[in-house]
Amino acid sequence: APLFANSGCVFTCEHNQKTLQASDTDICVKWKHLQFPLGSRQACFVPLSSFCPPKNSMTVQRPFRLAHGTTTLGFIFQGGVIAAADTRASAGGLVACPAVHKITPIHSHLVVTSSGSGADCMLWERILIREIRLYQLRHGHRLSIRATAKLLSSMLHPFKEGLIYVCSDGARLQGDVFSVGSGSPYAYGVLDRELRWSLSKGEAISLAREAVFRATHRDAYSGNNVDLFHITAQGWSQRKREDLKEEYYRDKEKKGKKKNDKLK
Repeated sequence: APLFANSGCVFTCEHNQKTLQASDTDICVKWKHLQFPLGSRQACFVPLSSFCPPKNSMTVQRPFRLAHGTTTLGFIFQGGVIAAADTRASAGGLVACPAVHKITPIHSHLVVTSSGSGADCMLWERILIREIRLYQLRHGHRLSIRATAKLLSSMLHPFKEGLIYVCSDGARLQGDVFSVGSGSPYAYGVLDRELRWSLSKGEAISLAREAVFRATHRDAYSGNNVDLFHITAQGWSQRKREDLKEEYYRDKEKKGKKKNDKLK
């Protein structure tokens, strides 16, 4: 995973957990600095002596495992590109925030959706916005979609509509439909059934809402609201944030009516 916007550092010793006893003073003398690779070419050096209490043992723990989940999606149709996402920020089984923004406008014709560590995604989005703005000021025109994806890809390892998935390891994938996050298998189930090139704008918006709604209904790490953007050659437009709880009750009421009609 890229980046590391945390309030502190976690250090490892030769990628293994090691217990330093008070008698291991020769280690403290020999290893004056402890090197911790950061996923880039930079390194973090901290005096190992600061980790050696005079009479107590101490354990240098491995980095902890991040627990997160989300549902984001995007697809191309004849009327442009649709991007949608839920608004729940989760940390394991905890709902950390019910109203985060997982879709970020980069400029008038480009938005990005984020899935993964929220702090990392927010920082890279800010860096990308800054670099895109600097490029526009220097050259007098916007950077293309593909060049923007390549720029983001390089930070992590012609103008035409496009949908590109950039992974945290720098990989780039281009396609007509993507869904990312723990709820993506459920979203793909809806998209694979209904998605077609000839969708109208209203149909595409309804499909995106339905995909996010079904994913949040089955995935505990996604939920609360749905944000939806429509991107065309004229720029992007955002629909008003909708509460998925209301969608759930409408769907339940609709199913109840169908069941009653069958009984009649």
